[in-house]
Amino acid sequence: MKHKGKQQLLHLLRSLVLAHLPIWIFVSFDSAHAAPDVILPSPLVVAQSPASLPAIPKDSTPMAAFSPGSQLQLGVEAGHHKHMELDKKTHIILAVACTIMAVIIFLFVSAGCICYWKVLRKREKAQKPDTEKGVLFSKFRSLRMPSNRGCVPLIEYKTLEKGTQNFVEENLLGRGAFGLVYKATMDDNSAVAVKKLNCATEDAKREFQNEVDLLSRFQHPNIISLVGYGVHEGSGFIVYELMPNGSLEDLLHGPSRGSKLTWHMRLKIALDTARGLEYLHEYCKPLVIHRDLKSSNILLDSNFHAKLSDFGLAVADSTHNKNKLKLSGTVGYVAPEYMLDGELTEKSDVYAFGIVLLELLLGRRPVEKLAPAHCQSIVTWAMPQLTNRDMLPNIVDPVIKDTIDEKYLFQVAAVAVLCVQPEPSYRPLITDVVHSLIPLLPVELGGTLRTTQSAVTC
Repeated sequence: MKHKGKQQLLHLLRSLVLAHLPIWIFVSFDSAHAAPDVILPSPLVVAQSPASLPAIPKDSTPMAAFSPGSQLQLGVEAGHHKHMELDKKTHIILAVACTIMAVIIFLFVSAGCICYWKVLRKREKAQKPDTEKGVLFSKFRSLRMPSNRGCVPLIEYKTLEKGTQNFVEENLLGRGAFGLVYKATMDDNSAVAVKKLNCATEDAKREFQNEVDLLSRFQHPNIISLVGYGVHEGSGFIVYELMPNGSLEDLLHGPSRGSKLTWHMRLKIALDTARGLEYLHEYCKPLVIHRDLKSSNILLDSNFHAKLSDFGLAVADSTHNKNKLKLSGTVGYVAPEYMLDGELTEKSDVYAFGIVLLELLLGRRPVEKLAPAHCQSIVTWAMPQLTNRDMLPNIVDPVIKDTIDEKYLFQVAAVAVLCVQPEPSYRPLITDVVHSLIPLLPVELGGTLRTTQSAVTC
């Protein structure tokens, strides 16, 4: 009896120990031995005889459901189910975390790309300010441009801004169709003129490119010298040698009304202008037509030597180019065949030169307003009198009227009349004009006329 009581106690302790073992022990044991599910006998059943057990109601839960083995099996299944749910939740969390990380990485990469793009844009703007500026500015991105005189430098905007004192009104020299001209002092203390062009339109861009292209190739004492050029934020800058005495238009029609220009000085200006055109027509290959010759585009240096400027509308002579040109120029200087039929030749420049010669001779503007709705050209007004020896002396500029030898006056008038002929074929070549003017000018001023020193006034 004592032995039987000990055995029941051992069974009870074993059941209690096994009931409190961790789940992983059974899982490990089950997987290691591949044993079938075993329901351990309950020590309570062994300890009591069937006679001593109370009666179990039929509708009550079977005792096996509360046995330690059954509880152990249910625990294993519940743990396995919880483990699967935990794995599922872990997978979901990992998926969400990976998605968030991918979005964050994408945002960082995108932000980096945007920052890099902005840096590149800044560098591009610093290297070619204006640049934007369209296809026409593309060739000006290089620092130097080849020319007949070597290389034409690209001048930094800061240098131009400093030289003109930030383009103040006090340094303004003149105004043009697309911009303004300022006086500037460069870093080497040299004085230059800076034309600032507003290149907002295609026409302005084209004129800027055209002038830089042509002036970089020209080399003649009667054509303005190109010092350099620049571009900045949609503006083009052309830097020329400074012409201290300004334009012929200012001297003839400005406040002084031509009083600074003597007869011989006017002849010298006419000859210099003709020589500049001769270079364009005869020595440039292909020949160049200025297309906008006028008194405001004839500039004078400190010694009153004349130089042609403003080549924005100039064209190299070719049928292809001329057929595509739209009508351009200044009223009063445009040849009739070009205005009416679009026919552009070097004789168009000869016509404009004849108008300038009449300005020098008569002191009048090309077109003068007689009434609010009525204007008169210098050709219409002067032509009947230019060929009349009795009337000609009366229409000459009063400033020079008493200083002219009538013999030379008639010769100059004859040259002017030929240059402004309505029919282009009747006009002389500019070379013929040069040869006609040289004998009328004293040797001291570049002509062949022999005269005493006292008779030369300039």
